[in-house]
Amino acid sequence: MLPRVTSSSVPDIAAPARATPPWRYAIGMFGTSIPINMVKGSMILYYVDILGLDVRAYGIVMAIYAVIDAVDNPVLGYLSDRTRTRFGRRRPWLVVGAPLLAASMIAFFSAPTSLKGLGLVMWFAVFAIACEAFDSMINANYGALLPELFQHERRRAVANGLRQGFQLAALVLSLAVTPLLTTKVFGTEETTGGFRTTAIIYGIIAVVVIVYMALGARESPRYSTNIRPPLWSSIWSIVSNRLFWTVGLVGACYGIAMAIVLAGIQLYVKYSLGLPVSEALYLQAVVILIAVGGLAVWTRIVARKGALWAWRLAFAVLAISFVALFFATDLVTALLAGVLVGAGWSGMLATNDLITARVLDADAAAHGQHREGLFLSAFGFFGRLNSIVTGLALTSLGVFFGYNSGDDPGANPGFAFRVYLCVYPFLFAAVGAIAARFVRVPQPTADQPGESPSPLSEPSRLPDPVNDAPVSDDEDPVDR
Repeated sequence: MLPRVTSSSVPDIAAPARATPPWRYAIGMFGTSIPINMVKGSMILYYVDILGLDVRAYGIVMAIYAVIDAVDNPVLGYLSDRTRTRFGRRRPWLVVGAPLLAASMIAFFSAPTSLKGLGLVMWFAVFAIACEAFDSMINANYGALLPELFQHERRRAVANGLRQGFQLAALVLSLAVTPLLTTKVFGTEETTGGFRTTAIIYGIIAVVVIVYMALGARESPRYSTNIRPPLWSSIWSIVSNRLFWTVGLVGACYGIAMAIVLAGIQLYVKYSLGLPVSEALYLQAVVILIAVGGLAVWTRIVARKGALWAWRLAFAVLAISFVALFFATDLVTALLAGVLVGAGWSGMLATNDLITARVLDADAAAHGQHREGLFLSAFGFFGRLNSIVTGLALTSLGVFFGYNSGDDPGANPGFAFRVYLCVYPFLFAAVGAIAARFVRVPQPTADQPGESPSPLSEPSRLPDPVNDAPVSDDEDPVDR
């Protein structure tokens, strides 16, 4: 538990907080994204295809991983909300969590090549879960800073657009460049040494960036009062909120679709396109670069049409893109399909967190407590479904197509990974696109120059914007 301080050391809630530059906050996404995306993007290639871990064992570990992840997220968010230190609520967790995540990632990609059977499964499970736990610690706190530091939707959209741009830059490194580094520069497609070297380099970069961001984040003094949200009543309030379930489940459709894509794209290139794994660089780079370029376009769409309208459109584009990817037969046609994937993904990056932030704003206004850490961690429960579904999807390849590992790939691994990377994500994105049409969220905070929300220091019952206030219509304009 982080140190508790007395009320005399808590900043005066009337004292103004210095504004955090959006770019300083946003750059943190570069550091938080590198480790976990290398883990998720390379774990199947590293453990299943190279080291020979059976896909059934992989699926079981991923299910356990998801359960632990679903439990520790609310706990970490709750502890973050209750933390009171002279450095703020979120920053100490970020500074402590960064080196722990980096160390876990390095260990994850340092499995002894002599390990087989149960020993390999245990190594995979222990360090996969460790990476998950420290990633949860970091993201529960980093994500909670967005609605706190940027309190109006227009400024929040700018900060979110910048941080998603940094995330995509990190993905260029942790996903697109990684196959080249691990299988060409530092190692080969049959050896594991390149993964360990790459993980060390990425870990150092991640720690430096996260700590730099954390030291520059200016948390609002009004949020650090002596009022600490109680655990069980807070959890009940969240799970009884209908928007928690509707927005969470629909958002999970997007998260699951992209988790499957990020996990399987290297093997899609190897088996479905019949190319060296290192050439996944080109497909991943096109998807990510289109997503980066699209952020500015989607941010303008949000400003003109509102986050909800843009969110629905992005879902539809993403679903259509997987159809194009299914019919790709070589690198050129895969790159063309990748343009569509990048466009849809960019739209989801630009809008999904804005929809979630509206739910957090409504909760704070309704209950007089800023519980961003716990609320976002509870939303993380839906994100943790990703691990279960990706594990089940990979296991299904053994059932339907005979792909059990790199040592036992079955008769047609090319079609197996075409189904894995295209059909499964399409189904989830299509369900999300349809369901998003029925989602309604509260109006955003009005963007007025100099406007600052009044501090909510008492847990009095205010009108509940989630259940009492009008919700946005299909046009979802930012300003009324």
